[in-house]
Amino acid sequence: MFAIFATIAIVATMLCARISSAQESFYSGKTVRIIVGAAAGGGYDTYSRTIARHMGKYIPGNPTIIVENMPGAGFLISANYMYRVAKPDGLSIGHFIGGLFLQQLLGKPGIEFHALKFEFIGAPTEDHYVLGIAKSLGISSADQWFKSKTIVKLGGVGAGSATDDIPKVLKEAIGLPVQVVSGYTGTATVKLAFNSGEVQGVCNAWESFRATWRNEIVNNQLAILLQHSAKPHPELPNVPVDINYAKTEEGRKLIRSVVHTVGPTARPYVLPPGTPKDRVEILRAAFLNTMRDPEFLADAQKANLNINPLDGVTLEKGVREVFNLDPALLPKLKEILK
Repeated sequence: MFAIFATIAIVATMLCARISSAQESFYSGKTVRIIVGAAAGGGYDTYSRTIARHMGKYIPGNPTIIVENMPGAGFLISANYMYRVAKPDGLSIGHFIGGLFLQQLLGKPGIEFHALKFEFIGAPTEDHYVLGIAKSLGISSADQWFKSKTIVKLGGVGAGSATDDIPKVLKEAIGLPVQVVSGYTGTATVKLAFNSGEVQGVCNAWESFRATWRNEIVNNQLAILLQHSAKPHPELPNVPVDINYAKTEEGRKLIRSVVHTVGPTARPYVLPPGTPKDRVEILRAAFLNTMRDPEFLADAQKANLNINPLDGVTLEKGVREVFNLDPALLPKLKEILK
């Protein structure tokens, strides 16, 4: 019996070595692209460029990794590209807003992908969404905002992005006094619009605010008034959670089912359908090794990036949960997010 197990172990080791050698031969001298569905300078771009500087050393053959920005239609152009155009050869990695998965379920026009057919590499963090508005408005708390009923213009990237979907759901669920001005190419361009006075706030991940809106926070230009999660972020203990303002059970259901489930799947890294399974596993392992790499973590800390990673299997499970949404909520959501 021992001899049988020993033989199996030897064969398995030889097979793994052969696969690793084959992939090293494939990736050697190659360039891997990370296709980011937003403009340069935002959170999605910053995470990707930081990852790209370190992940190549964990891929057999040590390929070069570059970032290409493909903004437009609220990340949809890049997501469709990854599904329909990018070759399934393990050389193209997509990074777009995970809210598009819900939009597929709701039948958003223009979606040309099936979310569950992507190969999932992982996510660098679970986002914690919050709403920030300009302090120049003179509104210092959510309670004050609701009492004043001041309508605040929020910058949006497009349907499927938390910048748009969360405020729209909260407008219905808790009467949030907002107007979403959509069509920006990413939160970096929303920030430019905020600083010019074109918009007065944005719904964004706290992780992204910390990394790419640092000047606005340090210079006391931004007030964080609401959190969009089941419990407060440790760094924001005094900022109220949105569900506390819901007055109906339907409102609470909408918040729990949609708003509070966005964070875990917000920043997926994916491969095109049909990518060879051995390359999927190589890239999944390389991604997780990067998330543990001391040099990467130091680089991420300098950029104020939160690292709380999900592996590919866990990320895929989270995406499948999106498609388990209560069917009774679908007609209402289609109307809210159309």
